[in-house]
Amino acid sequence: MKTALCALLLAAGLPLSARADRLPLPADAPPAYAAECGSCHLAFPPALLAAADWRRVMAGLDRHYGDNAALDADTARVIGDFLARHGGNADRYANAGTPPRLTATAWFQRKHRKVPSPLWQDARVRSAANCSACHPQAEQGRYGERDIALPELRHRREH
Repeated sequence: MKTALCALLLAAGLPLSARADRLPLPADAPPAYAAECGSCHLAFPPALLAAADWRRVMAGLDRHYGDNAALDADTARVIGDFLARHGGNADRYANAGTPPRLTATAWFQRKHRKVPSPLWQDARVRSAANCSACHPQAEQGRYGERDIALPELRHRREH
């Protein structure tokens, strides 16, 4: 009985750990999301912010982190609905600051706590929001620690 329970728990945990490294865009992502949001930065997986924070991001597109990213009303509605529908768990991804930043969530901070502060300003990285600098397969939703591109971070993960 104890062996069967352990096997069940182990089997249930394997998909969760594998999922932690995979965060692809949902299949129903509107083409406008990749076209509009992905034209300036990675079209972030909506699960990285809570739905309420995505609503705040979309409400401030005319002053989007120093840029004017305003969209026509129909496009903004389609993208906003998509982001809210697929927003992350509020307990895990809330408290993203003002304006909301996925890099301010407790989840992001915990996952990146071993990254040395100077690396965020490194010319290869430039910003904590530049996922692709360290995770070259981020556009495919792959964020695994084994796939990290920067050698100095790979070395830190091994120890």
